[in-house]
Amino acid sequence: KTAHSMETQKKIMAAAGGGNQLSDLPEPILIHILSKLWDEKQVVRTSILSTRWRFLWMSVPLSLGFTFPNSENQNDILAYLALINRELYYWKSCEKIKRLFVSSLRYDKIYAKDVDLWVHFATKVTNVEVFTLDFYSSQQNYEFPQFGYKNSSLRELVLSYCQLNPCGSVNWSNLVSLSIGNAELTDGATEKVLSGCPNLECLKLYHFVDVHRLEISNVKLRKLIIDNSETDQCDLSLEILAPYIQNLKILGSCREIYLRNVASLVNAILDFEFDCYIEEEDTLPRMECTCLKELFHSVAHVEKLELGPWCIQYLSILELEGWQPPPSSWKFLQLSTTLRQLDFPGICSFLQSSSDLETLVIDGYRESRALLLRYTNTDEQIRRFETRDFNCSFLHLKTIKILEFSVSVMPLVKHLLKHAVVLEKFIIAAKYKKSDLYYVKRAQELLSIPRSSPQASVIFSYR
Repeated sequence: KTAHSMETQKKIMAAAGGGNQLSDLPEPILIHILSKLWDEKQVVRTSILSTRWRFLWMSVPLSLGFTFPNSENQNDILAYLALINRELYYWKSCEKIKRLFVSSLRYDKIYAKDVDLWVHFATKVTNVEVFTLDFYSSQQNYEFPQFGYKNSSLRELVLSYCQLNPCGSVNWSNLVSLSIGNAELTDGATEKVLSGCPNLECLKLYHFVDVHRLEISNVKLRKLIIDNSETDQCDLSLEILAPYIQNLKILGSCREIYLRNVASLVNAILDFEFDCYIEEEDTLPRMECTCLKELFHSVAHVEKLELGPWCIQYLSILELEGWQPPPSSWKFLQLSTTLRQLDFPGICSFLQSSSDLETLVIDGYRESRALLLRYTNTDEQIRRFETRDFNCSFLHLKTIKILEFSVSVMPLVKHLLKHAVVLEKFIIAAKYKKSDLYYVKRAQELLSIPRSSPQASVIFSYR
């Protein structure tokens, strides 16, 4: 802990014990002062200072956290289990435990009673608002106990390697944020959980299986995150019906994703990839193309769209098929990929449909072009870009930002400068600062390119 924190603690203890005006302050202020002590047990020790302070510690909102040691030794695990149980017994008289998290336990069913005790402590004994059970990779999941499905104090709940199978109704009436990962979820269990969270605002599902239809009718739920990254399981096939969500993020590997009703969606991040296997060299992945076309139609109305490398690769594949993107209304578009000439035809075709675009950002360090290279090559894509008429005017595009700029993207830059009639800023950002001569040369090149917007300025920066 910092020396400043320790010094503050000494001053509080000294002032309280000295019987000065500190003890005469209103109770809410004293509780707030105690909450600033870095050591929870120091909070308890203030009870010996005077009768005025005797029970104040019980009303201080505390945070308890336990991270299991990185050990495969059974005795080490059992010893840490016993430590947690002792600590929770010590704090059971506290009126307000704001946070409780337990992480890094490689769960085994022999620990079930211990974990049940933690859940009981969080949901029945104290008024925990933020509860996390973030277990480690395991062959079996912890069965969340039935008594834990009734609670009105929880506001944030994070469960990893925990199985949710509520027998009756769920009542998490004040839950605002729910994160469930590494679990087998059924459509029925998910429906029960969501129906019991009327105030839920954010839902994150990651590394999950067996949910095929996610219907979200919660009026207050505004943010949905589907994250299947960093896993070998690519069997996710999901249909989403969520008329009230405003922010959607889809990450990782899957088989197919469909958005059936996302009318309120404002921001969408599509940074996923379909796990497809193509046997014949000349066969396009039809299911993936069809699914992606539907997705682009489903998000055409959003204000802000971000695409990952795999989706950007498919823009070129779909362009090879002659597909025309649907008219869109997004004002902000981010293409998260390292730009290559292979991408130009697909990107320009996509931009043709983006008539309301105000900001374009090209930013990324990942690439995905293996599938595209099965149907074309760089020379062919350059020829298509130079000969095809991508004639369009960006009537609202005011800002363009390209990170990791290279000379190879100059043809695309020329295209953008030619058609961005109200462009104000063209920002080039590099990961590392380069020599002044480099920037002078790049600036001269860019300023020599014909521009539709006379007020467009070129700005160099580095991250």
